[in-house]
Amino acid sequence: MSRISLFSAPFLLGFDAFEERVDRLSKAADGYPPYNIERRAAADGAECFLISIAVAGFAKDELEVISEDNQLVVRGRQKDDPSREFLHRGIAARQFQRSFLLADGVVVKDAALRDGMLIVTVMRPKTEKVARRIEISS
Repeated sequence: MSRISLFSAPFLLGFDAFEERVDRLSKAADGYPPYNIERRAAADGAECFLISIAVAGFAKDELEVISEDNQLVVRGRQKDDPSREFLHRGIAARQFQRSFLLADGVVVKDAALRDGMLIVTVMRPKTEKVARRIEISS
């Protein structure tokens, strides 16, 4: 049975890769770790987004931020120390992967770890609208 989606409309050309990304992100929906996304206006008219992810307990070398194929992926891998003996363990050493879909033209500027928060800055530069006339050949 074939699947019908919004992106299969005849006037939406070339959106099949976008649909694949949305499907991939919807399957990776997990509530851990919690995050905020904040929008800020930059001085040059660009749009700036701050993605704050709660990563308390993770060291800088246990975190990875990758921007590839219009997708931002943040991974955390904690190593369990077998030499430690816990009387109570309420904080689990767990791994996570959090993905964000980025629009065309959006770039990841930087990432910083402060006070248990990983803050990733994403920028959308101001672009000029371009219209051009297409000549019709016969």
